[in-house]
This record gives sequence, C-alpha cells and structure tokens, in this order.
Amino acid sequence: MNHRQCLVHGMATGELLFSDVPLSFWAGVEPQTGQIVDRHHPLYGCNINGRILAIPSSRGSCTGSMVLVEMFLNGNAPAGLIFRDKEQIITLGAIVAKALFDLSIPVLVVGDAFDALRNQKFAAISGENFQASNQSLPMSLPSPPRSPSDIQLTAEEKDILNGSQGPAAQKAMEILLSFADMQGAHRLLAVTRAHIDACIYTGPASVRIPQKFLSMGARVAIPTTLNAISIDRRRWKEIGMDDSLATNAGQLVDAYMAMGAQSSFTCAPYTLEDPPKYGQDIGWSESNAVVFANSVLGARTQKYPDLIDVCIALTGRAPLSGAHLDEGRVPTVRVTMKLNQIDDSVYPILGYLIGKIVGGDIPLVCGLEQRNPRMADLKALGAALATTASAPMFHVRGVTPEGNQYDELDTAREICLDSADLVDCWQELNTATDTSVGLVSLGNPHFALEEFDHLSGLCKTRTKSPGVKIAITTNREVYQQAYKAGFIDILEAFGAEIITDTCWCMLQEPVIPLDCRNIMTNSAKYAHYAPGMVRRGVHFGSLAQCVEAACTGTFSNGPSWELL
Repeated sequence: MNHRQCLVHGMATGELLFSDVPLSFWAGVEPQTGQIVDRHHPLYGCNINGRILAIPSSRGSCTGSMVLVEMFLNGNAPAGLIFRDKEQIITLGAIVAKALFDLSIPVLVVGDAFDALRNQKFAAISGENFQASNQSLPMSLPSPPRSPSDIQLTAEEKDILNGSQGPAAQKAMEILLSFADMQGAHRLLAVTRAHIDACIYTGPASVRIPQKFLSMGARVAIPTTLNAISIDRRRWKEIGMDDSLATNAGQLVDAYMAMGAQSSFTCAPYTLEDPPKYGQDIGWSESNAVVFANSVLGARTQKYPDLIDVCIALTGRAPLSGAHLDEGRVPTVRVTMKLNQIDDSVYPILGYLIGKIVGGDIPLVCGLEQRNPRMADLKALGAALATTASAPMFHVRGVTPEGNQYDELDTAREICLDSADLVDCWQELNTATDTSVGLVSLGNPHFALEEFDHLSGLCKTRTKSPGVKIAITTNREVYQQAYKAGFIDILEAFGAEIITDTCWCMLQEPVIPLDCRNIMTNSAKYAHYAPGMVRRGVHFGSLAQCVEAACTGTFSNGPSWELL
C-alpha cells in the first residue's frame, strides 16, 4: 500500500516511538500517565506523552478512542500519530477532541513508507508530509490544504446538519461526517439500532462528553443498548467497589439513559432478546460484539470506536463503508486448521492466534466444519480475535452464515495451523510463574445461558476450595434466565459469585482478592489484558480446568485439548 493519507490535519515534531506491532490504547496505555502497560507489547514500559507514536494500526478494544481523549484532557497525549494502515479507533479520539475541546494532534497514514521510520529517533509531520531522522527535526515541511469532502447527503441528513433536530444531533452529525470522510465514504446509511461502548468510565472525559451532549438536548434517534459499565450498579457497595468510582460511573450511565438508551449493561448484546437479524445494518461498538454480529449473526456493522457510537445513536446514520458493504466482508486470508482433538479451550486460543496473524484482514477458517462449534465457542473465538486484530469479522466454512460463499476464493495468503501452533499461543497467555490460583474469572465477554448450563453441570457434584474465589459476570437478562433454569442456585451452592452490569475489563480489587497472585480464566481476551490491568499472573484453560482449579487452588496441567 503506497497511499499516504492525512486523517487529522496538523503539524508536529518530536522524539519517535516506533513498533511494528499494533497496540490497543484501552488496557494498553495508561491515560493518566501515557505509559504503555500492555505486557504483551514490545513497547511495554515506554511513555508516549509528547512523542510521535508510529505503529501499524490499533487492535483490540473500541474504547481506545476514549482513552486518547482522556490523555488530551490530562495533558499527556502523543505529539502525533503515524500509522502504516488506515486506522479509525484511536483516530476518532483525535477527531472528537478537536470537535468538542479544540485540542488536536496530526494523524497520518503512510503505507509502505512506514518501514522507513524503523531505527529513526525523531520525526516531523505536516499534513500529508513527514520526515524521520536520527537528529532532531525543525518544523519545516510544507502543509498542503485539505481537500473538501464529497459525501453526498440526503435532504434529511442536511437538515440534521443544519440543526433541525437540535444542536446535539447537529454536533454528532459533524463528527460523523469527519469520520466518514476519513474512511472515504461517499454517503451515509440509515441503521436500525446502536450499541454504545462509551458508557465505560475511563476518567473525567468519559463523563464530560455525554453531559455536554445532554446539555444540548441529546436524544437517541434509534433503539440503543448500553455496554457493560464500570460497576455492578445494584451491588457495588456489597462487593466492595470504590465510592468515587460508583459516583462517577453512575453519572456517566445516567447521562446516556437520559438520552433514551436502554439499561442493558452488557458487552454481549447479542445475548439479549431480539438480537440483530441477518443482513441488518446496525451501528455497534465493543469489539467482541461487532465481530459476533458480523460473523455469527450476519448483521452488518463496522468496528465503531467509542464516541462515534454515540453519534450514530443520536443521528441514526453510519458511514456506508467497511463491513456494511459486500466487498468489505470478503476474506483475504485462508486459515486451515489441522487438529486431531478439540475442546472449548481451542476456540479462544484459535481466535487469539488468528488475530495476531491477520491484523486487519478478514480470515476464512477451514477445518472446523465437522466440529459443530456452539455459539459459546464462536463467541470465544470472536472475542479473542477482536483482542489481537482490527478485523471486523471472520468466516468459518460450513458454520457461519457467509462461510460457504467463498469456497472458490483465491486469497493472497494461505496459513495452516496445527496443535503445536496453538500450544505456543497457549504458553504465551499463561503468564503465571507459580501454580497457585486465587481467583477463577469467568464471563469475558458476559456469560450466555448455554455457558451457565455447561458450568452448572461441571459444578453440581464438586466442592470449591475455601481459598479460591470464583466470580462470573453477565447481564441482568441472562441472569434472570439462568435463575429460572436453576443454574444460579447450583453455582451459588458451589460458592460462585454472580456479578451483573460490569465486566472483567473494568474490575479491580477487592473483587480481585488482595492476596491473589494468579487468576485462572477460560477467556483469551482476559488472559491478554489482566497482567497489565490488574498486575496478576494468569493461568488459561478450558472451563472444566477452571472448575478443577476452583476446587484445588492450583493449576499445573498443559493445554486441555492435548490431554484428551
């Protein structure tokens, strides 16, 4: 890719921080300091404050946009951003900071010229131009004018832009058009529902933004669900959550609910009643939800960053681009699996590994046709892929709705994976340095009903160790379904704690016991994030291995599929 594109116009010069590994700002960068805390990233421990950061693209969570806005308001944002590939999550943070707070940095895509930045110590950006050197650079590059947008608007969209639906929708449309222009979209499309991930408390900015929209009379234009929030809103005091966090997170949630959003509070909105239908255009944020909606349901949404989800909800419009289009759903990598044995732990490992390989490319996975993966398996695969990749979806031949459309497709890349590859990935996720287990963490993403069914069967005749805590996160709707089915009684008798509204990506001490050295989980997503977020070692395994660890307080076995 030789195309160079200025995503956010501006000028900057400074020390260069380079990596050829994508980075998630959410759980990867500390917004209060600018330090990179993702222990799986080569730049771990470096600080991006005031530097020009050069990475291929983002990966992982859609909340990365909000993290960058927090950094702007904290005064520790990078001086500029250079990407190899077109990037939208972190870039959206720069667009919103400029639109709402008049704070800005340049954001540039350089394509094949990206590798020229390797081993350079300084860089300068001006519009579409950049230089790199081992010596400090003056700001001497020419700054070309920006070309006008050619997005075609309907009469109704023009009215929104002119303020017919109030100043909040007007400002949302302005931000949405900047985002659509960055993507190269030529028009918008109407979507039927939205899912807001920006309801996670990341700091003062996450509250200021919805309150600012609300002060302008904001109301959602389409049915809108809310992602998992930062607290269990009904039991936060009982489980020991911080008073100030509860106050701030409550104000954030109240603002979105005052706009008309539903109190769904789940990172797995596809588990709610009436999920999106095949072919339906929606505007969802939350990385795992996007991947599941596109891949397993066959709905159509881009991987929308936090805050553009709010703009979509307020206008009912989204850019006609990416996975909304047939051509934006075509796989470009064929991944063939060769496994003799398989269990539930293979799917998250597979998603995590494929995500690392494909980046922004959409994979077609072959070799699982006869394995009959459950929805929970595809959920785990998609969540893990969304952690390490920027791709909005995957296909599984013979399994997912569009998986058989591409049998004759000639892909640019062919990849074959076997058990040895998965074992290597399993070892990467197992960061614990001793066999102890103090906490078993389940429900990242939120537990679905079939997972409660499976877990209750594993726990029914077992006895949990008193020295191990086991906690499961889910949403209120699924909790009620599990309760009516008798699963909750079984799990609580075993000693499990059920937490609603929030998710493991937001939970800290004392939900995570102070004396806990290591966490056991069946989530590759949480195994990736936990070492940086909660400073604990992680054991990763199957759901059955998680139950065994809860009963024994230790984990020393290898990959479960290798033990079959």
